[in-house]
Amino acid sequence: MGEDENILEELDDIQKNGLEALASVQDEAGLQAWRTAHLGRSAPVMLAFTRLGQISKEMRPMVGQKANQVKLALEAALKTRAEAVKTASLRQKLDTERLDVTLPGRRPTMGRLHPAAQALSEIIHIFEEMGFQEYRSPEVETDELNFELLNIPAYHPARDMWDTFHTTVPGTILRTHTSPGQIRAMREMCPKPIRVILPGMVYRYEQTNASHEMQFNQVELLAVGKNITLGDLKGTIEGFAQRMFGEAVRVRMRPSYFPFTEPSADIVMECFVCGSKGCPVCKYSGWLEIAGCGMLHPVVLRNGGYDPAVYSGFAAGLGPERIALLKYQVDDIRNFWQNDIRFLEQF
Repeated sequence: MGEDENILEELDDIQKNGLEALASVQDEAGLQAWRTAHLGRSAPVMLAFTRLGQISKEMRPMVGQKANQVKLALEAALKTRAEAVKTASLRQKLDTERLDVTLPGRRPTMGRLHPAAQALSEIIHIFEEMGFQEYRSPEVETDELNFELLNIPAYHPARDMWDTFHTTVPGTILRTHTSPGQIRAMREMCPKPIRVILPGMVYRYEQTNASHEMQFNQVELLAVGKNITLGDLKGTIEGFAQRMFGEAVRVRMRPSYFPFTEPSADIVMECFVCGSKGCPVCKYSGWLEIAGCGMLHPVVLRNGGYDPAVYSGFAAGLGPERIALLKYQVDDIRNFWQNDIRFLEQF
């Protein structure tokens, strides 16, 4: 019994020592250190609870009650001391710190257009100067407009070119390109001649890398009229490139395939990021694809309401982010969408 009674005396000493140590604490760091030492898992009062099993049954309730009283007393003292330290700290700041209300206010930082939006705006401006009218179409499209009416039926293997985001509504998708706007524009303006530019966001479920993203802006060109030739398409693209990058820019058209144009071509431009020497952006070819283009397929013209025996036309799809990549010599297209303020503030 003597040893059990000693535990009660130890608890009295634990409380006394804790309160004395707390009285000398003057800041938040000291409070945290005191809390760890006197109320932490290894603190003496907490260890007293672990010793209850070693105490006789007669003394166990008394020791347990005493340990709990000591713990509550220390916690209450800590709360009181914390409020006193906080008040003293605030009073010291009021006495030593001064606010000069005569200083001029800080102006908020002015925002600016995103670099991708800057490139898109410049592209639209150039084509408007060339006589193209801006035309907007929905980003959520029907399968019919996105594929079927563009000569891409459900069984066509060309659908594998696009990994599509589908919605819960059957037949409704996020558009994979801005080309559905071709049908909308033609049906709205038929039988008049057309020269329109269709900008907007498109979505493809693709793996991202230095030159690809899952969502990106696209600018569609559409011209429909009588006697429009492939030479008109080539001249339009070269004229745009020279206005965008300068007279000395080198542009190539190489044969390609798109279901909604015939013949079709890819437009590639020398890679300014590496000086045409080869880099991850241009896949070490020295050239970067910026657009796909071609003469409108007769089926597409007919679906738009135009007689292919009388009318012809061309279409092209440009990537503003790809163009911004070249214009600003950015080495990774993913930088445009990571929202790193250090990158964005450069433009």
